[in-house]
Amino acid sequence: MKNNFFLNGKRLVGAGMLVVLVVTIAYTWGFWGHQRINRMAVFTLPPEMIGFYKKNIEYVTVHAVDPDKRRYAYKEEAPRHYLDADHYGEHPFDSLPVYWSDAVRKYTEDTLNAYGIVPWWVNNMLGRLTKAFKDQDAEKILHLSADIGHYIADAHVPLHCTENYNGQLTNQVGIHGFWESRIPEMFGDQYDYFVGRAEYIAKPQEYIWNVLKESYAAHDSVLKFEKELSNNFDPDRKYAYEQRGTTTVKVYSQEYTTAYNKMLNGQVERRMRSAVLAVGSYWYTAWVNAGQPDMAKIESYKMSDELKKQMEEEDKMWRTGKSQGKNKGHDDDD
Repeated sequence: MKNNFFLNGKRLVGAGMLVVLVVTIAYTWGFWGHQRINRMAVFTLPPEMIGFYKKNIEYVTVHAVDPDKRRYAYKEEAPRHYLDADHYGEHPFDSLPVYWSDAVRKYTEDTLNAYGIVPWWVNNMLGRLTKAFKDQDAEKILHLSADIGHYIADAHVPLHCTENYNGQLTNQVGIHGFWESRIPEMFGDQYDYFVGRAEYIAKPQEYIWNVLKESYAAHDSVLKFEKELSNNFDPDRKYAYEQRGTTTVKVYSQEYTTAYNKMLNGQVERRMRSAVLAVGSYWYTAWVNAGQPDMAKIESYKMSDELKKQMEEEDKMWRTGKSQGKNKGHDDDD
């Protein structure tokens, strides 16, 4: 794959958009959701791998959110998180090529980057992770494991498959963070994350596309149910104010969130469970494809000063909102 096929996304977010009607905690799945998915994926691994990952579970948990932070550091990061499938027609998966080279020939890199590249990027990352296992490079294994877990989890989010990603086209602005942050943060501790053993993925390209097809099939109900609920709910009870640290923020009320979650009938939990199994299965597949190296030899890992400095810089850019590019794509604030 070409290194330059990851260009900046298409959504313009002005400085004035940083303050929104409903505060969203983060971008995709919220930080809580991404960290829980990566953490629980560790427990899907076989005995030959789980010792290494359990010893470094805090790393893959904490750094599950690094790709979201990098949206402020690198302008090419945004399109790696989504695919606006509906841009490609009423039946998009009949026309979208599974393989990157075929997609470039059909649509050009510029078009693909404008509307998201998550399925192709996941498989790019799988190749990198496989090489890291072959090299028995603990730092790269953990760094890439945390990252690929984030992108796989993103592919499980229905609103990551549509141009109406935050309800901005249907007067539902805020639904992005509502579905993937507010609901799991309220109910996620009650979910069942024990999804069984990670499975070898013989056809990873087809696997991630099937994930996206499932997500896309659910996006209409995500929008429809919230619209129905909003139309029949007392507006005065839709929002509430909560304390987040030293700040009081406006959020969807617990009553409204509970009602929406009930309408979704476990949808958020199902997508999170599916993401947990998928993340573990991709880690396992990379290890198998690398020849099943002995992970016990590299269990003792200490982050290099170089990687530590890079992550500190990315974290600073995220906290200060400093971005190298204006187009970050699928921002919940739009």
